[in-house]
Amino acid sequence: MRTLGLIGGMSAESTSVYYQTINRLVRERLGGLHSAELVLWSLDFAPLAELQSKDDWDATALILVDAARRLESAGAQAILICANTMHLNAPQVQQAVAAPLIHIGDATAQALKARGVTKPLLLGTRFTMEKPFYAARLQAAGLSVLTPKQADRDRLHAIIYDELVVGVVSEASRAVVVEMIEQGRKAGADGVIFGCTEIGLLLDPATMLLPTVDTAIAHCEAAVDFALG
Repeated sequence: MRTLGLIGGMSAESTSVYYQTINRLVRERLGGLHSAELVLWSLDFAPLAELQSKDDWDATALILVDAARRLESAGAQAILICANTMHLNAPQVQQAVAAPLIHIGDATAQALKARGVTKPLLLGTRFTMEKPFYAARLQAAGLSVLTPKQADRDRLHAIIYDELVVGVVSEASRAVVVEMIEQGRKAGADGVIFGCTEIGLLLDPATMLLPTVDTAIAHCEAAVDFALG
């Protein structure tokens, strides 16, 4: 089994999902008392969120690169950034370490294609929905990406940062996001991306009317494929 290195804390809520899911998948595949071999570097999210708000992505890159190097020094044979937005710094992280970076966008594209999705609705932070780093990765894989209208993007960003990352799950917010998905379906989306690792805390992909990929789960599946491959 290969050792996985997780850069977590972005947020702590979704990092716990990563830890539990990766271990569950390893146990399901190997049986018995098996669990994953991994190392976790959990960051303080508040300073990162402040840098994000200032669009200081050079500074966030320094923090993630330092974490990746620490993980590699601790024996990690692959690196995961346990967040969608922080994949904006994926190129710098990959350049800083010899271990491969398992990219959440690639895992998501593979999962969408397996479900027959070609035109997904991307839901996530404002950075993930509006900056090109994420949609371009999906487009390179042959997918056409839709996003909600501006007002809905702003509302979803607030739901993520004001509620989900601090463990608040609101029925009102759940209804708001379900309506965004319905509007995306009417605009031609044939699938949905939970493009923030916290959205799966709010909604269950299995209950959506369109094929839906929870990026945190897809990322974990790709990681376990690597670990056991």
